[in-house]
Amino acid sequence: MAAPGEPVSFDASPERYRHWRLEVDGRVATLTLDVDESGGLFPGYELKQNSYDLGVDIELADAVQRLRFEHPEVGAVVVTGGKDRMFCAGANIRMLAQSSHTAKVNFCKFTNETRNSIEDASENSGQTYLAVLNGTAAGGGYEIALACEQILLVDDNSSAVSLPEVALLGVLPGTGGLTRVTDKRHVRKDLADVFATRPQGVRGKTAVEWGLVDAVVPRAKLDEVVRERALTAAAHNGAAHNGAEPAVEGIRLTPLRREVEPDRLRYDHVTAEIDRRGGTATITVAGPEQVPGSIAQVHEMGAAFWPLATARELDDAVLRLRTNEPSIGTWLLRTTGDTDAVVACERLVLDARDKDWLAREIALYLKRTLKRLDVTSRSLIALVEPGSCFAGMLLDLALACDRQYMLDDPAVALVLTAGNLGAYPMGNGLSRLESRHYGHPDRLAAATAVLDEPLAAADAARLGLVTAAPDDLDWDDEVRLAVEERTALSPDALTGMEANHRFVGPETMETKIFGRLAAWQNWIFTRPNAAGPDGSLTRYGSGKRAEFDRTRV
Repeated sequence: MAAPGEPVSFDASPERYRHWRLEVDGRVATLTLDVDESGGLFPGYELKQNSYDLGVDIELADAVQRLRFEHPEVGAVVVTGGKDRMFCAGANIRMLAQSSHTAKVNFCKFTNETRNSIEDASENSGQTYLAVLNGTAAGGGYEIALACEQILLVDDNSSAVSLPEVALLGVLPGTGGLTRVTDKRHVRKDLADVFATRPQGVRGKTAVEWGLVDAVVPRAKLDEVVRERALTAAAHNGAAHNGAEPAVEGIRLTPLRREVEPDRLRYDHVTAEIDRRGGTATITVAGPEQVPGSIAQVHEMGAAFWPLATARELDDAVLRLRTNEPSIGTWLLRTTGDTDAVVACERLVLDARDKDWLAREIALYLKRTLKRLDVTSRSLIALVEPGSCFAGMLLDLALACDRQYMLDDPAVALVLTAGNLGAYPMGNGLSRLESRHYGHPDRLAAATAVLDEPLAAADAARLGLVTAAPDDLDWDDEVRLAVEERTALSPDALTGMEANHRFVGPETMETKIFGRLAAWQNWIFTRPNAAGPDGSLTRYGSGKRAEFDRTRV
C-alpha cells in the first residue's frame, strides 16, 4: 500500500500479484480475479466484492503483456472470478470518491488502455480472451468482460451483468462500456438505454437475447463448457497464427533497470528530466548501440533487443510522468544516436513480423506505446537537432507530437521508412503520416516517394514533416518562445484542443472511447451532481439519496 502522495509504480510480476492468479496449461491460460480486500493501492478503502483500483489493473496489464511475450504458445485466455457468486463489482466506489479529479481521470485512461490491449491480443496475437462470469459482473467488472471476445454467464437465477454507474453514481461507465455494448456487441440502442439505466442489470436468457452475453451456462456444466470453448478458440488460432509451433518458447520480460531521482528518470535507453520551474519534461531516447544480424539473435537478446527495451522504458516513463507529474504539462522529445542503426533494427523487426511471433509482438508493442502517447494530455514538442536519430519508429515518435522543430543545419536529417506507412497505426486506424496529411493525398504521395532518404530541414519542411525549420541563429529563441507560450496557456483548453487535433479522420470504437467518452467523463467528474457534497459519489452507501441540480447543460 502506497502512502498518500507517494509516486505510483507500474512494476508488477506474477510472483508478486496480490489480486490475480495466472495459470498456464498448455494452449490455455486462466486469469482469476481474486482481489485482496486489504490490498488497495492507497489507504482509506477496502476492495470488497472483487472491486478494483489502479493497483489491480496494473497487475492485469502486466499479465496481458507477459502472456504475449512469455507465453506465445497460449491460444486462449480465460478470465474469471475467484470469489463465490461474484465475478467483479467494478471500480471501487470508495476509492473513486476519495480520489482527486486527476487521479479519477488517469485511472479511467489506464483501464481503457488495458482493455484495448486485451482486444489487441485477441485480434493480433492469436490469444483469444474469454470472459467466464462465475457470478455478477457490475460496472467495470462487466467492462472487463466486454473487452473479451466471448462472454459466458453462469445461469443461477441471480448472477447478472450491469452498468449501474448512471443510475447509482451519476457518472458514466468509465472503461468503454457504453461504446462496446453498441459498437462491439451490437446491442440495439433502445435496449442499451434500458440496460444502462437499470441498476440491477440483466441476467439469464434475456442477457443472451439482448446480446449482452454470448451464452448462459448452468453452474454444474460451466467448467466443461469453458474448457471446450477455450480449446476450440486455441485450435482456431493455431500454430500458423503464432508464427511458430505451439511449443515455441517465449522470452522473459526482465525487470526494468531504472534510476528514480526527484527530477529525473533514467533507464538504459530513455531519460526524462523535469524542469519544475519551466513546467517541462525533456524525454530523450537513445538509439541502438548494436544491431543483431538475424532474427535468431533477436530471440537470444530477448528483452535487451533495442526496440523492445526502448518501448518498455518509454512506456514506463510515459505512465510515471502522466500519473505522478500532472503539473508538468509540456514534454520535449529528443533522440540521440545513429540513424542507420535505428533503421536497421526496425527493418529486422518489420521484415520478420509476418513469420516470427517475437518480431510481430515487438511491432505491436511499439504501436501500443505510441498510442499511449497519443492519448496523453500533455503538449508534445519534438526537437530535431544535431545528433538526433528521428527515423522510422522514432520518426513516428516525432509525428505523434503536436509540433516538430528541426534545426536547419547540414548535420541534421530525418528518415521516413516503410514503418511510417502504417506499422504503428493510431487509434483512428491511420498512420501518423496519413493523419498529418489527411485530405491531401498528393502530399502523402510526395512524402512516401522519399522513403529511406535522409531529409534535410528544407526538404522536411517542404514535405510537411516539421512545423518549422529555424537556422542556428533563430533556433534557441524560437524553441524557447514556443515552450514559454505553451506553458502560459490554460491546461484545460490545451487538453481539449490537442485531443481534437490528434485524431483527425475516421472515428473508431477506440477514438470514441478516448475522445467522446473520456471528454464527457472528465466533465461529469467535476460536476456537483457527481462529486459535490450532495452528489452521487459522495452519498453512495450513506443511505441518503443524491440531490441533483436538474438544469440540463
